Amino acid sequence: MKCFDKLVRDFITSSLPASMDPLQFAYRHNRSTDDAIAHLLHTTLTHLDKGRGNYVKTLFVDYSSAFNTIIPSKLTTKLEDLGLHTSLCDWLSNFLTDRPQSVRVGNCVSSILTLSVAAPQGCVLSPLLYSL
Repeated sequence: MKCFDKLVRDFITSSLPASMDPLQFAYRHNRSTDDAIAHLLHTTLTHLDKGRGNYVKTLFVDYSSAFNTIIPSKLTTKLEDLGLHTSLCDWLSNFLTDRPQSVRVGNCVSSILTLSVAAPQGCVLSPLLYSL
């Protein structure tokens, strides 16, 4: 399944409009935390150099369990609005809803729980879907 997930990820990435936010650094090809820090420093220093008395306030936010916040119906609507084919949007909706999940610790396995929100942890599609 991972090979297919990569194909879907690459297809979605190539289908997205070039108008994606240029300041989106997470989960983007050829972008990194270093780029985000460099941009922040440049913007901050440029503002501070404008004159005496200027100051900068910065807010850093870290989302825990970020992939668990994906709502498949909203994601599907957004992807359709971005111009992705309906059949791909339907496939993604099916992929993300009614997913069975269990936890294994040693030889003990929990009962199965069915999830209808979130993207699977470790799936190559999850970062892209979250960033949309």
